[in-house]
Amino acid sequence: MQLLTKTITDRNIWNASLAKMPTSHVLQTWEWGEFKAETTGWKPHRLAFFNHGEAVGMAQVLTRQEGPLRVMYVPKGPVLDYTDEDVRQSVLAELKRYAEEHGAIFIKIDPDVVIGVGEPGAPDAKTLPLGYTIQQEWEKAGLRFSAEQVQFRNSVVIDLRRDEQDILMDMKPKTRYNIRLAARKDVEVRFGDADDLDLLYELYKETARRDDFVIRPLEYYRKAWGDFMRAGLAQPIIAEYKGTPLAHVIIFGHGKRAWYFYGASSNEERNRMPTYALQWEAIRWAKSQGMAVYDMWGAPDDFDDENDPLAGVYRFKSGFGGTVVRRIGAWDYPANKRLYALYTRVKPALIGAIRWAARQRLRHGGPGEA
Repeated sequence: MQLLTKTITDRNIWNASLAKMPTSHVLQTWEWGEFKAETTGWKPHRLAFFNHGEAVGMAQVLTRQEGPLRVMYVPKGPVLDYTDEDVRQSVLAELKRYAEEHGAIFIKIDPDVVIGVGEPGAPDAKTLPLGYTIQQEWEKAGLRFSAEQVQFRNSVVIDLRRDEQDILMDMKPKTRYNIRLAARKDVEVRFGDADDLDLLYELYKETARRDDFVIRPLEYYRKAWGDFMRAGLAQPIIAEYKGTPLAHVIIFGHGKRAWYFYGASSNEERNRMPTYALQWEAIRWAKSQGMAVYDMWGAPDDFDDENDPLAGVYRFKSGFGGTVVRRIGAWDYPANKRLYALYTRVKPALIGAIRWAARQRLRHGGPGEA
């Protein structure tokens, strides 16, 4: 299949087209590319792939110079119908060509391709042959599983196409109890907006001090949160007791999916279970917006490892009755094999630090950063 590749330079065209594509993701939106450009130096290039005049794939390619070296990254993309073998192979060929023609030493691609559902070894666990087929195709095409997994491969997702009562009854009894306990203990939940950014950040700072992770200055989150709120892509939800903020979540939404990216809580009144009230309200809000999936964003790579940084967070998330979804992760195409080998050999400490930092951020909510 010979595709026609076009660069899209109009925000509305890009986002509207993206929302209609299979595997569409908020990290492929126009706003995410602009955010990365303004905060971390990545330059977005937005490519659409056409077959006989119809868009069959899209990829927001982020490019960055690291000294004399140029690297590329496609976060949660490309987006396309991965069941169509001709399309997926043709789009991959176009991305490889793009990386080579623009002098990148490698391009990292990290789509939402599922390889299995359920915890490995659990009675309800399933493997999906398509994910393995794509891995084999990529290996034959010269790609390799990346040592730098920027985003977590696994997550917990909740199907919102059911009645609220069915969603509630699929939760663990303790989770349902804590949701009701929060209501009995007078926890009130409200929807916030960009005017609440200072409040949201103060709670986030308190969480960072308590859980010992590093966060960025407020101005960074004015972009990471505020710009997305104003664009209609993020919704903060705040839990309060007698007017005092106790906790918040920030839910990102695009197309038919919602993601729980950020959360924070105070050290006060934790016995009132505000975080449970927030998650239930976030699920109900996403469902009310017509979304089909609520993605709780982040689950361990090894579910049997109690020392995994996400083990405790996963116990909390799993109480809400979602399904573990395991993905194939990020893969690199070394457009310049010699420089790629040098890059991965000389910078193992840096790559490890980036991966650790991404894990710490995702442990508490946000997407990882390359």
